[in-house]
Amino acid sequence: MNRFSAEEDLLSVDDVAGYLEVSKATIYHWCRQGRLPCLKIGKSWRIRRAALENFLSQSERSATLSGQLRSFLTVPDKVIGIAQTPTLLRRLDAAFFQVGETSGGLLIKFYGGETESVDDLRAEFKSNGLDVERLEDEGRFRFIAERDSLSGRTDTLERLMAEEATTSGHAVWASFDWVKQVDLDVALKQQEELAKFVDARQLVVKTAVLEQVMDNWPPATQRQLQTQHAGTMWLSEAGLALSRFTPLQPS
Repeated sequence: MNRFSAEEDLLSVDDVAGYLEVSKATIYHWCRQGRLPCLKIGKSWRIRRAALENFLSQSERSATLSGQLRSFLTVPDKVIGIAQTPTLLRRLDAAFFQVGETSGGLLIKFYGGETESVDDLRAEFKSNGLDVERLEDEGRFRFIAERDSLSGRTDTLERLMAEEATTSGHAVWASFDWVKQVDLDVALKQQEELAKFVDARQLVVKTAVLEQVMDNWPPATQRQLQTQHAGTMWLSEAGLALSRFTPLQPS
């Protein structure tokens, strides 16, 4: 960082783009995604030196699970996670929220599809490197009991996003999990409602399911569920597989 003077705390987009040898459009894209925190002063964007250093440090740690997700997730986004074991599902949850924490987002853990209590979930997040208690104290992490109605998810998210828009303006990062069998018709309809809701909003939604739960679903249902999401994260003991769904354009 010796290109910049010691007193230069706020850097211009031109400065950062030149230093990283990328286009200004790339810097703006990272800022809009929340990956590189920016400030808007008048008509100009500025990046704090500390934010840039943190961004570069996180990029160097991309071998971590959260680092890999950081380069995969966007805002807005709607992804499905498939985990081989409950332990891996919790690691995926924690990494998802770590990415949201880095971007300054409001983190929401919806529970109801789990077998653990909130205290157990809190302990598991902590063991996976997510300081939930600190984030809760800061008002940046919430546990919310999931409602049964099909519109419950979108109604709650809409309210939370309205609250966040009046405070920080950052994205809401929401996580739902299925670790036990669910009604497939209800599950598909819930995801359809979320798919309509996520577009063009400051919202990132992850729905994760245990592999053994998904194995009991008909193959056609599995395919339908995956196509309702913009991306898929598949975590097993062997590693992480990330993919994006691209709809076919009309011929």
